[in-house]
This record gives sequence, structure tokens and C-alpha cells, in this order.
Amino acid sequence: MSLLVRSFAWLLAAAVTFATLGPPSLRPHSDLGQDGEHALAFILVGLAFGLAYRQRRLAVAAIAVALIGLLELMQFWAPGRHARLEDFLVDAATACVGFALAAAADWAVTRLRAYSVATSEGPAA
Repeated sequence: MSLLVRSFAWLLAAAVTFATLGPPSLRPHSDLGQDGEHALAFILVGLAFGLAYRQRRLAVAAIAVALIGLLELMQFWAPGRHARLEDFLVDAATACVGFALAAAADWAVTRLRAYSVATSEGPAA
């Protein structure tokens, strides 16, 4: 399962990188607007990497924020693209939200499993 989640996370990162640096005409568009599209993409990236690298989630989140900044700076050299501080802030913040959602999901699953084990053992004799 871990290999599948990690593969998905990296494929998603590659897709976001292409959408960020590739030709603007090939970037997907939706009714969410630019900030909404950025938010959705990077929440998913944060969630995917947060689930893929549970044991090192904080370090991976810090690396992700740094790489998001690098990705934004690389747009200076991508034809038809532009780097904006607002995009970096939205992308980094929503990636962190994704990491937080992954942590919350892990916490909830752990609590649910503990509750399930406690109730299946029944009352102490």
C-alpha cells in the first residue's frame, strides 16, 4: 500500500510541476479560478505526501514548502509563465493544510482502531 501511495504522490507532484511550468495552453482550467485551482492542487499534494511519508511528515512538509518556492521561482524562466508571491503563499499554505489533513486522518484511524480493539475485548472479567 505504501508503494502505491508514494507512487501516486510523486505522479501528482509531476503533474503539478508540468501544469506550473508547462505551456499555459496545456494547463487545466476550472471554475475555481486561479487561486482555487492552486489550492486544490496543493492540498492534494500535501495530503498525498503526508500519507506517503508518515514517519517523516514534518521534514517532508518543510522540504515541500522549499520546493514549492523553487517551483515558483522557476517560472521566471518558463515562457508565458510568471512567478508571484501570492501563488507561493497559496501553494505553500494549502500544501501544509494537506499535510495537516493527513496527520488528522492518521490520528482518527489510530483512535478508531484503539476503540475497536477495546470494545472487541469486552468487559474485563
